[in-house]
Amino acid sequence: MSIVPPSVKIRHPEKLFIGGKWVTPSSDGLIAVVNPATEQVIAKVAEAREADMDKAVAAAREAFDNGPWPRLSHAERAGYLTRMAALLRAREPELAAAWTEQVGGLASFAPMMMAGGTACFEVYAGLAKTYPFETRQPSTIGGTAVLRREPVGVVAAIAPWNAPYTIMAQKCAPALLAGCTTVLKPSPETPLETFMIAECAEEAGLPPGVINVVPAHREASDYLVRRPGVDKVSFTGSTAAGRRIASVCGERIARCTLELGGKSAAIVLDDFDVGEAAKILSQSISIMSGQVCATLSRVIVPRKRHDDFVDALNGELKAIRVGAPTDPESQMGPLAMERQRDRVEGYIAKGKAEGARLTTGGGRPAHLNRGFYIEPTLFANVDNRMTIAQDEIFGPVLCLIPAEDAEDAIRISNESIYGLNGAVFTRDAQRAYDVACKVRSGGMGQNGLKMDFAMPYGGYKQSGIGREGGAEGILPYIETKTILLD
Repeated sequence: MSIVPPSVKIRHPEKLFIGGKWVTPSSDGLIAVVNPATEQVIAKVAEAREADMDKAVAAAREAFDNGPWPRLSHAERAGYLTRMAALLRAREPELAAAWTEQVGGLASFAPMMMAGGTACFEVYAGLAKTYPFETRQPSTIGGTAVLRREPVGVVAAIAPWNAPYTIMAQKCAPALLAGCTTVLKPSPETPLETFMIAECAEEAGLPPGVINVVPAHREASDYLVRRPGVDKVSFTGSTAAGRRIASVCGERIARCTLELGGKSAAIVLDDFDVGEAAKILSQSISIMSGQVCATLSRVIVPRKRHDDFVDALNGELKAIRVGAPTDPESQMGPLAMERQRDRVEGYIAKGKAEGARLTTGGGRPAHLNRGFYIEPTLFANVDNRMTIAQDEIFGPVLCLIPAEDAEDAIRISNESIYGLNGAVFTRDAQRAYDVACKVRSGGMGQNGLKMDFAMPYGGYKQSGIGREGGAEGILPYIETKTILLD
C-alpha cells in the first residue's frame, strides 16, 4: 500500500506518470522512504522496473518524433513553463515539507531551496525571448549561413537525493524550453518532488509524453541509461556512477552531461581574519549536514596560522546546534540515511588511522538517541595525500591543511581528481581573482561558499562534463545545425 506524509498531497503515489497518464507499474514493488531524523518509513511510492522504463522511453520518443512539443515555437513552450512555475510556486510548502521529511534538511532552510528550484522554470521561460536559437550570417563561400539550435531529443534526467527538486528543475526546465521530451528518474530516497512536478505538468496541459516520471532503484536506472531511444542523459550524483553512465553513453555515442563529486578547497590568505573565516567555514560545512557536492571541505591555511585556525574552528563547530530538522533552533540536521552516516564514520576512522589529528567531533551527538546524526568534525594537520583530503566524504567533516604560501596553497588545491568549486579568503579582490584563475575548478568564490545558479555551474576533471545553469544550461539540450543557402 502506497503512503505519503500528511504534509504532502500527491494524488497517485501508487502509479507512474507515462505518456500523459497515471499508469499502474509493471510490478507491485514499492519504494520505501525513511525519515532520517526519526528512522521511520514516511512514504511508499510506485517503483518502476525495466518494462516501465521501456514504456516511458517509448512515450517520450513518440512525443518527440511525432508530437507537437518540438514543433512549437520557443515562446509557446515558454508559456507552458510559466504555467508550471505558477503551479509549483503554490506547492512550495509541500515541496519544502517533502525535502525535510526525506532528507532531514532544515525546515528553516527549505523554503529558500524550493524557491530556487521553481525559479529555474521562470528563468528559462524568460530566455525564450533572447536566446539565439537561430541566427543568420554571411557564409565564407557565399550566400547565407543559418545556424539552427535544435532539441537533442529524448532526455533521461537523473537527479540525486540531496537537493532533488532544485536539481531536477535545473535539468527539466532547459530541456523543455529547447524542445526535448523527458524521462525524469528521481533518487529512490527522494521520489516525492518529481511526482509533484508531473502533477503540475499535467495541470499546465503539457502534451502527453513530454514529461514521464519513473522512480526506480539502480538496476532499472542503469537499464534506462542503456535504452537506444534515449538521446541524452543528464546526471547529477557520484563520480563512480558518473563513470558508469559515461561509459554506457560512449558505447552508443549518446550525449551526456555529468555533474559529479567535489573536494573543494578554501584557500585562506594571510590578510583575512581567522575568527571571521572560521565562522564562515563552519556555517558552510553545516549546510545540509555537509551533503553538498560544492561544499568547502578542505581548508588550506598559512602554516604559521594553522593552530589559530584549529582553536577558532573548534569553537565555531562545537557551537553548532545539531537537532531535529523541524526545530527552528537547529542549525544542522541528520545525514540523509543510515548508509551515509556509516560512510562518514568510516572516513573519520580512516582519518585517525592515517595520522590526521581529530580536534572536534567525530562521533554521534550524545543528546540524540534516534536519527542518523553526526557531530560537526574537524581534522587538523592533514596531509593532502590522506584519504580524507582526497575522497568526497559528503558529510560535515573539515580537513585543515597547512601551506607555506599562496602558491603552495594553489598547488595543494589542484592536487585532486576533482575540480568543482572553491573559494579564496582575502580582502583584496585582485588577489582573489589572481588565485581563482590558477585553481582548476568550475567555480570560485571570494570569502565563502558562493554559487549563482543563474550562471553556468559544473566541474573540471572528474567533477563532471558540461554545465548547468544560466543561458549555457541550454547547450546540453541542443544540437547545432548549419544550413548553407545560396
